[in-house]
Order: sequence, then structure tokens, then C-alpha cells
Amino acid sequence: MSSDTNSDTTDERTTGNSDGSDATETPPASDGDNTTPTEQERSDETRGDDTNTSSSGRRDIVVPMRLYKTITVFSTLIAVVSVVLGFILIDAATIQFSFLRQVINGALAAVGLGVAPAVLSATLAFVGISIIAFGAGVYVLGTRFRARGMGNSQEDSDELSDNG
Repeated sequence: MSSDTNSDTTDERTTGNSDGSDATETPPASDGDNTTPTEQERSDETRGDDTNTSSSGRRDIVVPMRLYKTITVFSTLIAVVSVVLGFILIDAATIQFSFLRQVINGALAAVGLGVAPAVLSATLAFVGISIIAFGAGVYVLGTRFRARGMGNSQEDSDELSDNG
């Protein structure tokens, strides 16, 4: 093994000067930025992405503010619409004379398909619950994003977590 143990981790070159002495030079940064990175930026660079893991194990993804607002609005919208639509389908599954159920029975009869009421109820209930679960998943994934500079107020709080 050579005497230079950091040869794999640093990019320093040794050059010979005309007077016979060796000088070590560090190549300039590739983007031309001469500022030194902060400790947070260095930790982000070592991970290779913009994710932060809190003490509870939750992973937050840091995005620009405009993207954060877009994600928040659309994930909430999708979640709300999914929950409402899911409950409408569950309602149609449980009430034999609901308007939606009559429309579905009429549409199936128009194409020549006859479906037993129990099968239709089970199908509507399954699809309704699946849509609610999809909306919940979208909302949970949407909450993983945060904008730069946003911290988790629960982690920074000096208050005790007991509610009693």
C-alpha cells in the first residue's frame, strides 16, 4: 500500500516545481462557485439526494417552494375527491335503491349484462374502499415533501409530548 492513504478520496495533484520542490494543488470546483458549502449542504451531498431523515425515521424530500405548493394542492385535491367518490360507491353498494346503483344496473342491462345484486354490491364496495385507500396513499406521499427552510415544528418544540 502506498504512503498516500487519501489518494482515493481527494483529487490533489503533486507537481514538480523548477526548484525541485513538490507543490500540492487542488483543482478548482467544476461549477466555478468559490463559496464553501454549509454543513447541511455537505450532509446532503454525502447522501446524494435532497432527503432528510428525522429522528422518528420519517423521510422528507426537500423541493422548491413552487413545487411544494403544487404537490400540496393536488395531493389534497386527489385525496378529498377520492374519499368522496369512495363513499358514494360504498353508499351505492349498501342501498339497493340508490340513484347510482340504478344507473349502473341500467347501463349493464343496456349492454346485455345481467349482474346479481350481491355481486354488484360486493364490487361497488371493493372499488369504493380501493379508491379511498388510493386517496389516502396519495395524501401520505404528498406530506413527505417540504420546501427549503421548513422545519418540523414538532421536532423543534421544547414542549413535552404528553397530553395529560
